[in-house]
Amino acid sequence: MSGTVAPPDPRRWKALAFIGLAQLMVVLDATIVNIALPSAQADLGITDGNRQWVITAYALAFGSLLLFGGRIADLWGRRRTFIVGLIGFALASALGGAAVNTGMLLGARALQGVFGALLAPAALSLLAVMFTTGQERAKAFGIYGAIAGGGGAIGLILGGLLTEYLNWRWTFFVNIPFAVVAATGAILVIREPAEGRNRSKLDIPGVLLVTTGLVALVYGFTRAESDGWGAGLTIGLFVASALLLALFVLVESKVKAPLLPLRVLLERNRGGVYLSLGVAIIGMFGLFLFLTYYLQVVLDYSPVLTGVAFLPMVAGMIIGSTQIGARLMTRVAPRKLMAPGFVTASLGLLILTQIGTDTSYPTVILPGLVLMGLGMGTAFMPAMSLATYGVEPRDAGVASAMVNTSQQVGGAIGTALLNTIAASATTSYFTSHAAGATNPKVLQLDAMVHGFQIAIWCSFGIMLLAGAIAGVLINTGRPDAHQASADGADEAIPVLVH
Repeated sequence: MSGTVAPPDPRRWKALAFIGLAQLMVVLDATIVNIALPSAQADLGITDGNRQWVITAYALAFGSLLLFGGRIADLWGRRRTFIVGLIGFALASALGGAAVNTGMLLGARALQGVFGALLAPAALSLLAVMFTTGQERAKAFGIYGAIAGGGGAIGLILGGLLTEYLNWRWTFFVNIPFAVVAATGAILVIREPAEGRNRSKLDIPGVLLVTTGLVALVYGFTRAESDGWGAGLTIGLFVASALLLALFVLVESKVKAPLLPLRVLLERNRGGVYLSLGVAIIGMFGLFLFLTYYLQVVLDYSPVLTGVAFLPMVAGMIIGSTQIGARLMTRVAPRKLMAPGFVTASLGLLILTQIGTDTSYPTVILPGLVLMGLGMGTAFMPAMSLATYGVEPRDAGVASAMVNTSQQVGGAIGTALLNTIAASATTSYFTSHAAGATNPKVLQLDAMVHGFQIAIWCSFGIMLLAGAIAGVLINTGRPDAHQASADGADEAIPVLVH
């Protein structure tokens, strides 16, 4: 490689706007349907047993195919993969908005997940190769981290507005203008360096093993919610998942061109990011679902008011990512942002364990959401930047996919796991208090709130664990904001000093 440093792309900040728009579309789509789901269920006659699949079909397809999407980005080129993902996502969204029955809706959600799995890693790896100096990377990843962290909550707000003032179908149709604008911008302004492509053949056995293994894992947690942890199907799915993923690791260590080179996972800092972020998301996504039902069912909020109630969390994420994380990233080691960020988020969860049937929003829910937002936003920014820390350019797509995989799989597991915990606690409370109850409606609400409290206590512990993982595993020093290595400035590698 020559000793000259390639000049930065003059259109990189314009490109960031379109990449951010695409990422917002993908992330908010994971939650935008939550608030619209009751209306869609009534309109299409979806059974109670099948309604969860409107959420799970997306998470399953997205989470299980992200590694494949990252590898495709390395093979095809990130810009091309980005554009194909956007077009496919728009078409799948149109299909979902036009759905006339349960099967059509579930198929559309799965297709959204498939194209999202192409889009998300291509977006993150484009940032990695376009922003190469310390200060610019910190700013760009701060903006991206705010979008990634706040998109889920924004989806709840937008879902409420669209459902109440239009109808549930617009939670799908709204993606089409997002995708058209982002794809047009990508065609006009995004360019990527020609080097860094990985043109090795696709690792088909790896694709099949990791996809079926992750599907079995997430489906196992989903079945545990309905069938119980001790059910034969639940146990069988977990055993199958463990065997498939173990075989995947074995295959990846042997094949010439692996889907997931183990060097991507085994670097301590990247591994710490993937693990800590996945654990944190388990707690965070469960909270979204609980608070949505708590605000609408227990406190009787409208869909729009429920969405507005999450705004302080969104604001906290934006401030934490762009004002705290981005400003401090060039001054302190990443673990000194991530670990305190997760601990701050856990304090927000600790406050939210105090919810009751008549809780005041300003005194309990508001401070809990603000701390959650500030903490997660502060932790997200360095996590997104470190996702490609020290990675070879040919592996940038897969490394980027791993951070999204940890989020999506963590979100799917968190929703199923914490729902199971909440449902069990609710049933136990209802059964033990039924004899002395004078008002069944009050008892039902008390039992529901008790279940939410127990699940949020679990989320609190999970978030503390994420902070401990980040503090122990991530040991890289602070980024050097003023230095760019001559041989690495055009690669997907942040310049860090130890």
